[in-house]
Amino acid sequence: MEQFQSVVEALQAGELPKSSEAIQVYDQSFEKKENTSVVMVKADTTKYLIAAGEGPLYDALQGAVVANGKVCSLTHANSKVLNQFFDYTKPQAFGTEIATMGLGDRLGIASPGHIETVKGRKVKPILAQQSVRELTLLNRTMTDILDAATFAVFQEGYKDGYGADADHIKLEKDIEYALDLGFSFITLDCSEQIRNDVEGMVEDDINKEYADLPVDRKEYFNSHYLNKTFTVQGLDISFDEASLHKNVLVYGEAIDFMEHVYNEYISKAEKAIDFEISIDETETVTAPEAHFFVAEELRRRGVTVQSLAPRFCGEFQKGIDYIGDLTQFEKELQEHAEIAKYFSYKLSIHSGSDKFSVFPIIGKYTEGLLHIKTAGTNWLEAVRVIAQVNPDLYRRMHVYAEEHFEETLKYYHVTPDLESVAPLNETEGANLPTYMDHDASRQLFHVTYGILLTAKDDAGADLFRTEFFETLMKNEDAYRQALVKHIGRHLDLLGL
Repeated sequence: MEQFQSVVEALQAGELPKSSEAIQVYDQSFEKKENTSVVMVKADTTKYLIAAGEGPLYDALQGAVVANGKVCSLTHANSKVLNQFFDYTKPQAFGTEIATMGLGDRLGIASPGHIETVKGRKVKPILAQQSVRELTLLNRTMTDILDAATFAVFQEGYKDGYGADADHIKLEKDIEYALDLGFSFITLDCSEQIRNDVEGMVEDDINKEYADLPVDRKEYFNSHYLNKTFTVQGLDISFDEASLHKNVLVYGEAIDFMEHVYNEYISKAEKAIDFEISIDETETVTAPEAHFFVAEELRRRGVTVQSLAPRFCGEFQKGIDYIGDLTQFEKELQEHAEIAKYFSYKLSIHSGSDKFSVFPIIGKYTEGLLHIKTAGTNWLEAVRVIAQVNPDLYRRMHVYAEEHFEETLKYYHVTPDLESVAPLNETEGANLPTYMDHDASRQLFHVTYGILLTAKDDAGADLFRTEFFETLMKNEDAYRQALVKHIGRHLDLLGL
């Protein structure tokens, strides 16, 4: 702890400490609150808050006393202290007036790069964004991702606001828990209420099942939609018997669930919440009429949403560019964008990482007002850095990923041609980073992140995790710049 003494002495004098060979000081984090000065530093590969002075902030921070100051670990308790004393470290909602980008920091160390990327852009960052699936695969918690965002915002002195998305939540207990923790964004995943079987049913069976619905429910839908045409931003959307019956059967239960969640949790929340509806995790492409049907029902029921994610035509597979007919995508994307504008919410693009060929189309028709989710691509940029600076670790991870790839297919839909990946033993160390430019190897790593970061040897020690994080923390600036370049490319093509 003696190496922190000079930092404490500078803080006691109310001055910004200087970095040394042993200690890196994050200058932008330097804060004074009443009679307490505090700054974030890094010693070797571990970060700390250093505080000196007196008063409520000093007393609240938990740490070891060193030379009349405190050296505080980046714990949940200290994260909550920062939230208490510095409002800018708490997540907030952004509504529908500015674009937002979900940045899915699976590692808990990417947010500084994300913050640098969005500065001066027409977009607000949703720094904390993880689905329950991702949290489970990584043995992380909702608290972990909130804390990581809090410390990153403090480290960077970023005061322009960020959000926290409890992503793809399906269960009410998880919604309640996320709101209690302070999340500012809820993505409601309705995939378990959306019926995939209706698409394969013949019309007679659909009509029969619709006829068996309660009389008042049929009357509710028939009176508003049957043989009606709605004009939406110049787009005519009509419902005959066949289309109405199908949409009611596919989405009816999901819409009831959306209404219930909004009334029970979102509308009663103590602060503003960005509420997103996800109808994209299904086998059925969302037709524009289906998008309108869901949105119109939400309007009729008084449910306000800030964004909605349809399932687009083509394939939005993880970690690679769009697969599909660009002409068809442009036509349908324009219609989805017009519907979103009509109902005054943002169109949301899920699995949005690396969809470079369609970004200009998305930016054009949403007019820069959208929500887009990325996640795995930030992990892939970390893997690229590992390939650059620790080629031996990269090789070991690559072999292990190939051996365990099949295990991931129960969680993710990807179709990489692994036979097309260049053999490792024929690839020189300097060329290892190019694996992250190849679709199949990108997808290989994209879906095996949980397996790689939780793998243990026979003695219970981490196979890769410890070395992986130590390597990244020793090359923190390289990872930051990789993210600025890669995520920056996303924003450039979206016109943000």
